[in-house]
Amino acid sequence: MTATAYVLLLTGALAGGFVSGLAGFGTALMALGIWLYALTPAVAVPLVLISSIVAQTSTLPSIWRTIDFRLAWPFLIGGLFGVPLGTLMIAHADPRVFKVSIGVLLLVFPVALYFNRTPLVPRLGGRAADGMVGFAGGILGGLAGLSGPLPILWANLRGWGKEERRGIFQTFNWTILTASLCLQAGTGFVGIEVLWLAALAFPATLFGAWIGARTYHALSDQNFSDVVLGLLFLSGVGLVWSSLGVH
Repeated sequence: MTATAYVLLLTGALAGGFVSGLAGFGTALMALGIWLYALTPAVAVPLVLISSIVAQTSTLPSIWRTIDFRLAWPFLIGGLFGVPLGTLMIAHADPRVFKVSIGVLLLVFPVALYFNRTPLVPRLGGRAADGMVGFAGGILGGLAGLSGPLPILWANLRGWGKEERRGIFQTFNWTILTASLCLQAGTGFVGIEVLWLAALAFPATLFGAWIGARTYHALSDQNFSDVVLGLLFLSGVGLVWSSLGVH
């Protein structure tokens, strides 16, 4: 590995860890764009999954007591059913259409939610609706590692507070990404090179997650909501940008 590639690896790990520690999701949003300058997608994608799991595991103790599993369990169960379906769809989905569709969704809804502070569906559909959103998030997680956007948007529509949302984001993403990693490992996508790079990135990932978690605890409910919506919007920009082949 060249010195430049090593710097990019550590920079991506630090940025991805920070965002994950701050918001409970977003490792791919920050790290993947940096790592793809030095790594192939076949290496970078499983590396993102490992780093995300490491970052979220390291910050779980600091939020464990605030997690409301009565809110989280429908998302978790629905998501776990969705992951295998998403994995099976990899061979059949059109990547460009997929990216544009999800990207436009992430451009429109965060902006609308930013300007509308009133919860739109506080009780609509109950836990069954939460489970369906989790199921859709699981499909996207298995298909492209994008488990977070739909549950995150739904939590904002519900009008849940900072700690409720963070608990759902982190438990859901940790569960779905772990399941996705296990499926990828079982199909041979996680090789020795990925494990070696993950070990090199480990300290920077942990340090970034630690800084992000400290920042999270200093945020108010409104600040946290604005950060989450901003990250979703940036994710939408990145998806549309890449799908249009803009370089």
